[in-house]
Amino acid sequence: MAASPEELAAVGSVLVDPDQVLTQRFRALFTLKNLGGAEAVEWISKAFVDDSALLKHELAYCLGQMQDTRAIPVLGAVLADTRQDPMVRHEAGEALGAIGDPSVLDLLKSYSQDPVVEVAETCQLAVRRLEWLASGGADGDGNPYDSVDPAPAAPAGSAAELRAALLDESLPLFQRYRAMFALRNLGGREAVLALGDGLLCSGALFRHEIGYVLGQMRDPAAVPALRAVLERGGAESAMVRHEAAEALGAIGRDECLDVLRRYRADAQRVVKESCEVALDMLDYQSGPQFQYADTLAAVQETAAAAD
Repeated sequence: MAASPEELAAVGSVLVDPDQVLTQRFRALFTLKNLGGAEAVEWISKAFVDDSALLKHELAYCLGQMQDTRAIPVLGAVLADTRQDPMVRHEAGEALGAIGDPSVLDLLKSYSQDPVVEVAETCQLAVRRLEWLASGGADGDGNPYDSVDPAPAAPAGSAAELRAALLDESLPLFQRYRAMFALRNLGGREAVLALGDGLLCSGALFRHEIGYVLGQMRDPAAVPALRAVLERGGAESAMVRHEAAEALGAIGRDECLDVLRRYRADAQRVVKESCEVALDMLDYQSGPQFQYADTLAAVQETAAAAD
């Protein structure tokens, strides 16, 4: 997708404008992600001063998926900034691993012992990913979702075998992540239910990644497990509940709509905002512009109206 500097600026101005509704800013963000290039990275980087942890988490995610080394300085700064929400710092660490440049290995190793366990575990996984790439690994093998994952899928196996590895908390986290992504790639009801069982494991980072994977799969069989995550309220980590909400939005069934409406006023801001964005995704999926991220014209109209 090509865009002029003026078009990029119009989209970027929506992203960085705190007076715009969050859903419009998300559309601007994913439009910039799809456009790519130095200017897109620059506009996304500017938005890290925002007060929404959800938005900043998604900024980091998009920069990682873009795999543009020009994003490394801002992501490194976000990872190092202990004033940032742990969810944002974690995503910055994961994004550095996703970019895959070996120059960040020492930085990631230095934060692999961070006092925030989710940040430490993320950086440990990112280090393992970089080591895997250095040993000859390549992104995309067997992945039908066109995403840059924090770990490569394990070699193919049965759903039962992969489930056993996924749920075995004595195994290294990187190995369990590999089982997780192999189950995602395998697909089918048995794989979805195995992943749903993982939402009862310890470790907020692990559970949050399962929520993300279930959102990618968009299988209605995941709805009961995802709904249960939201229903746990304050007993569950906000980063896990947020991911469950976004996954329900991706699945997009009527039962998902009912759950998201129920938690649209949740006490946890990141959950509340995730439900708002997920409901917007559902609206888009049922409308004429099905691709949520492909919204350049719509975002330009928003920018023009703001002017």
